[in-house]
Order: sequence, then structure tokens, then C-alpha cells
Amino acid sequence: MITVTLPDQSTKSFETPVSPFTVAMSISEGLARNTVAAKVDGVLVDVTTPLTQDCSVELIKFDSPEGREVFWHSSAHLLAQAVLRLYPDAKPTIGPPIEDGFYYDFAHLPIKQEDLEKIESEMKKIAKENFSVERIEYSSENEALDAFKDNPFKQEIIKEAEGGLSAYKQGEFVDLCRGPHLPRTGMIKAVWLNKLSGAYWRADADNEQLTRIYGVTFPDKKLLSEHKERLEEAKKRDHRVLGRRLDLYGFEDVSPGSPFFYPKGAVVYNELLSFLRAEYRERGYQEVITPLLYDKALWEQSGHWEHYRENMFLVSEEGHEASLKPMNCPSHCVVFNRTQYSYRELPVRIADFAPLHRNELRGTLGGLTRVRKFSQDDAHIFCRPDQIKKEIADLILFAHYLYRDVFRMEFNHVELSTRPEGFLGEIDTWNAAEAALEEALNESGVDFVINEGDGAFYGPKIDFHIRDALGRTWQTATIQLDFNLPERFSCQYLGEDSKKHPVVMIHRALLGSVERFLGVLVEHYAGKLPLWLSPVQVRVLGIADRHQAFAQEVVDTLNDAGVRAETDVRSETLNKKVREAQLDYVPYILVIGDQEVDARSVSVRTRDNVDHGAKPLDEFVADVVSRIERKE
Repeated sequence: MITVTLPDQSTKSFETPVSPFTVAMSISEGLARNTVAAKVDGVLVDVTTPLTQDCSVELIKFDSPEGREVFWHSSAHLLAQAVLRLYPDAKPTIGPPIEDGFYYDFAHLPIKQEDLEKIESEMKKIAKENFSVERIEYSSENEALDAFKDNPFKQEIIKEAEGGLSAYKQGEFVDLCRGPHLPRTGMIKAVWLNKLSGAYWRADADNEQLTRIYGVTFPDKKLLSEHKERLEEAKKRDHRVLGRRLDLYGFEDVSPGSPFFYPKGAVVYNELLSFLRAEYRERGYQEVITPLLYDKALWEQSGHWEHYRENMFLVSEEGHEASLKPMNCPSHCVVFNRTQYSYRELPVRIADFAPLHRNELRGTLGGLTRVRKFSQDDAHIFCRPDQIKKEIADLILFAHYLYRDVFRMEFNHVELSTRPEGFLGEIDTWNAAEAALEEALNESGVDFVINEGDGAFYGPKIDFHIRDALGRTWQTATIQLDFNLPERFSCQYLGEDSKKHPVVMIHRALLGSVERFLGVLVEHYAGKLPLWLSPVQVRVLGIADRHQAFAQEVVDTLNDAGVRAETDVRSETLNKKVREAQLDYVPYILVIGDQEVDARSVSVRTRDNVDHGAKPLDEFVADVVSRIERKE
């Protein structure tokens, strides 16, 4: 007998043999039918995995992030099987799940977009054949190499693998994989292949070019229909399209990955920075302005030359190697070291909006959300070890205030990312840093998940993921703890014992890249930015020429009160002007006629086509100023 403990702490006892599928069947047949994987003692496994001793079991369905990952990873195998049936000379390489589906990269697959329909039909056919999916364990590297002797890409993966090697078989198809996977192909009820693109093996342009097929699948056709509807809505909200239409920003081939902010876009950008600067004043930050170009020696000292050089823009400066800075942290160490601080003067919080440059591949660039030139709401906090918890707790509160109270966005989840393979420094230092962040999260009452191996090379980090109006998640705020960089730059303070001690450095960017955050914000609000951020907050429309004098007086009164207002004096009909103001997403549209001139009032409409009637001018000005100040 073994005892299985379920998430609600109830238990079930079984005679062996038993599997998570058996556990699901003991609860209900419907649950078993919809269980895609299971967590056994916290480890994600196939539903057919034998349970040989007492354990905890969590049944995973498609409606969870882990469930979708398993479902879409299995679907990538389904895609590869269909491709090989139709194109036997193709060579599958890798096929991971991604945020909204999966892709698979193939060598020797010369197809066009119109061929995807044929592949999609074959996938549906294989799904209906309802093959059982079986796990294969290889006893040696040679056995695995022999199994994939006709695929040099799989052989390369096998030779680099550490630990055990496994594959999954469904029908005639076998693919190298760690798993877990769906128990049978018939669980995939809806298939859509939606994009074809090029890629390079191992994302290296010097390697062989591959064909990448993107797709998404669901356990229910209705879910696919809803997914397509969300994508249509996402197209309407595409920040690249809205940026051009609203004349906020654009992109030019003369500077790939570097957005041009037009006058209206610059207003929004600067409003964000002004808001942050006001918050910084309240929270004890000092803003600095630092250089953009640094000698190679700085990057060698910081470790970036060794660990990050491929992402940096390198230049030659009077015979010396140098680089545009991809991040601010080393320069802030230089700023900190100009003064010898005592323990009483810490923490020192240094903020910087300097432009940064990262050498992203052209093929990965995507509007404002993936750029080469950007600025961050970047700051570094230099503190004593005993101040870490309070500083982290304050930053968590700051992040909650920004996203929940100001931008009205929901947190989806929080991750604690731990030591990566190519880390800098000592393991003991990393362990202390990870423990400090975990303790701060626990004491702040924040639910979080561990993201193994995804920390920065210099320290572990906390990443906040928000959910937008379409339910999509975005990684935004990040808080990183660093014992290594202060040591490399000898950043120290004088302690109570009059001796020098190393400071701890906290990296934090709560919006992240300002450019990327603005792209997310535009899509979240579908271009209808909050009143306080709108480039034009009020547009005043005179019905006839005789009303223009008072319309201009209204504009001047609003501008004097700090409200961004303009008038439309074109010789167009009032209805057309109102409609165009609504299409420009101007929050308030004021109409001026004879009655308004006589009463010194304004007729108020909003961009959502609601007529709010007439209001005295002074009352309207006071009301809109109050709404802007309250960030409504």
C-alpha cells in the first residue's frame, strides 16, 4: 500500500502499481481525461509515471501554466511527426513551448506559408489516431547517438547533454526529449499553424539556416476560437500600429531598434519620467547623469567584457577598445566611490535615466518591446547587509503602488531567479544573496515561484510579471541583489568600528525599459492612455468663427493650469472635428457655441462618445486638474 497526499491535504491509499493517472481516475473519469501531467513531490512528471512510495501528488490540467507548457511541448512533437510524414528528408532540431503555443525548427524543409494548411491537416489526422505516448530511457550516450544517427542536430544535443538521456515515442515517431508529455495524442483537439519564419541553429547566424513553424493547440475547439478572437483584439491594440496612428513614435531603417519619439510621444515619455522623479524625491533617491561611452577597462573590472560582450556595441576610441554602455551599474559604482560614506549615511540610492544600447539581433527586434536603444527607470541602492530586508520590502511596496494603484494592472506572478551556469563570484556569496531575497519575499507576504538558473550573472533577482487587459503576461519590475560588483569596484563604507566594510548593491528597475513599458501600456489601454499621460488632454472646438476667441481663452486657461489643451480651428464640420478628436483618443472634447460664450461654460464630451452636458469653465478646469493630480 502507498498513501498519496493531494493538494487539499486529503489522502488516498492504493495497492501498487499506481500512477498519477490512477489517482485522477479514483477522483473522477473526467479529471483523468483532462489531466496532462502531474507533480509528484513537487517534480513535474508524466501521468503514467509509477508511484512506488508515499508521496504528494498534484494533478496538472491545461488551464495551468505548467499544463499548457506540457500540452504545447507535446504538440511540437505532433508537428514534427506530421512534417516527417509529408517531408521525409526534413531534419527536426528543437521544438520548445513558448508563451502562446510552440514552434519547431527544421533543417532541409523548403516550404511556403500555404503549405502550413497541409501540415495542420496531417497533425489533426495523427491526433485522431490517438497514439499512446511512451517514454524511452537510454542506457548510454552511444545508444542515444545510434537512435538518432541520421540527425546531426540531435547528435550534437546528445553529446552536450549532462545526466540521463530520454526520448518519447508516438506511433512511428521518436524524438529526443526530457518530457513530460501528454499520455496520448488524442488529447489535442484543435490545431492551428499560424506562422512560418527563418531561424539559425543555436541562434547563431554562422550556423545552418532553418525553417521555423509556429503553432498553437488546445484540448477544445472553443478555446481555439477564443484564442483567435484575442489575437484579433491584440492586432487592434498593436502598439506599433497605434504609435503611428496616434503620431507618438515610429521606427526607421536608418537606426534599427531605436525608436523615434515624435512630439506627442515625447510628452508621454517625459510625463512618465516626471512622475518617477517626483516619487524618487519622496523616497530618498538622488538622480545622476552619467557618460554613455566607457573604456574596455571598466567592463573588464565589472565582468561584462567576459560575460556580456556579445550584447555590447563595441567602438574604437583613439586606439583603445570601448563600448556604449548596456547598463548603468558599473558607472554607479564609480559615482558611489567618489565619496567615503559612513554607516550612518547608508543607504545611498542612485537613479539614472541614461540611454543604454544593447546589440540585439535585427531579427529579434519588435517595436518598443525589443529595442537596441532604450532607457530604464534604473537605480542602484548601496546599503549595509542589515538594511537589505527593509530596502527589498520597500521596493516590493513601491512596485505594488506603481502597477496596482497608478497603472491599474494586475500582478500575475512573482519569480525568484537563482544562480545561472555562467555566474560570477563564489557559491557561498550566491547562497547568501538568494536566502536574503527569499526571506524578504516571505516577510513581505508575497507568493512567489523559484525560477532555477535564470538569475543575472552577477546576482539573483526578483521578477514581477503583470497581466494586461488581454490576459497576456509581461515581465516588468526587477529587483536584483549583488555582492559581487561592489567587491570588484571596492565599494565600501566606514563602519561603527572605523573599519571599511563592503556595501551590498541592489539593482532595481520597476518599470524596466521605459520604451518597453510604454509599448505594454499602449496595448493595455488600447491607445486610450490615462488622462494624466495623454499627450493632448483636452481639445476645444468652436462651432463657428465667432466662438474661436472664447475657445482660445479656454485653451489658455487650461494651459495656465497645467492641462495640455489645444483648439481645432480648421474649417471642417463640428461632427467631423468631434469624431477625429475621439479617434485621436483625446480624453475631453469641449464644444463652444453661443450659449457657452454667454455663460462662460463648456459643453463636455469624452472620447468614449458620452455627452456630459455643460459645465462652468472654472468648475471644469478645477475638476480636470484634480483628476490629473489623482492619476485617474
